[in-house]
Amino acid sequence: MTISINGTNGLIQAYDYQVLTTAFSYTFAAGTQVLIIQPAGTLATGTITMPAAPSDGMTITVESTQQVTALTMSGNGGTIVGAATQLIPNQPLSWVYRLTGTTWYPLWGGAGRASALVSGTAVSTATCSFTGVISTTTLTASSVTGTIAVGQLITGTGVTAGTTITALGTGTGGAGTYTVSASQTVSSTTITVIGLDFTSIPSWVKRLTVMFQGVSTSGTSNLLIQIGSGSFVITSYVGSTALVGSATANAAMSTGFMLTPSQGAATVTNGNVTLTLQNSSTNLFTENGILSSSNANDTALSGGYRALSGTLDRIRITTVNGTDTFDAGSINILYE
Repeated sequence: MTISINGTNGLIQAYDYQVLTTAFSYTFAAGTQVLIIQPAGTLATGTITMPAAPSDGMTITVESTQQVTALTMSGNGGTIVGAATQLIPNQPLSWVYRLTGTTWYPLWGGAGRASALVSGTAVSTATCSFTGVISTTTLTASSVTGTIAVGQLITGTGVTAGTTITALGTGTGGAGTYTVSASQTVSSTTITVIGLDFTSIPSWVKRLTVMFQGVSTSGTSNLLIQIGSGSFVITSYVGSTALVGSATANAAMSTGFMLTPSQGAATVTNGNVTLTLQNSSTNLFTENGILSSSNANDTALSGGYRALSGTLDRIRITTVNGTDTFDAGSINILYE
């Protein structure tokens, strides 16, 4: 074994500390082997490029104190095995370079290998309604009751079906502007929230848990989860749901993973629903849920499956009829 001690070829370890912002582009300088990122908050995108002339046996480690949702990695002339597609907070990623083959091999962490559980931001399902005007993808809200949040699925006269709030503008939950998912022209109308979308789910996710806390709706339509790759799938779900307790009810799935077979307008729901990748070649996910119901102290059990045409990247929580509004509680997701 030949060892060269040289500060420019990566055999004397040096680190770099950076406070970066969204859409950052970072290239490892000669001799730098560790990158520590400490941004102010979650970063949507970023690019990391490996050093230009790495030595045989050089290691590179990357760690961020905040989530980087969409990460691009460049080998700078080399190949990266298991290139990371995002950075999970406080979960280091590391690769070692083999000169023969000019390839970076993972030591730990990285795409599809991270074991950390990552939680999204809990979104309130308390009553939210407002007067809205939409011009292209800009929503202007006024007379707001409740809190407007990213991910909310909205409806109103003239609003395109499936429209969601995708970003804050001048509004931060109250009156102001917001970005919506579909370009359209809508004159002043009352807008309500009929569901929640969680999008940009990382491609490496194998299991996803949806957490319900005190959730209720305005009507009797049953709770529903839909998944998708690029767009939501709304047909051919297989499975069933049933109540266990003082009431007896059951129902088959069709348009989504139906979580409850019997729902009351005043029913409060708590618990977890888990989606698990059962077959990666067909992107088939199985579903199982245990939700407590304030409706006569029943428990709703559910189980089903659905394959996708591509990698799961989104999940929607709504109701079977798609018109009942949420009026209490909060929902969050956790994935691994």
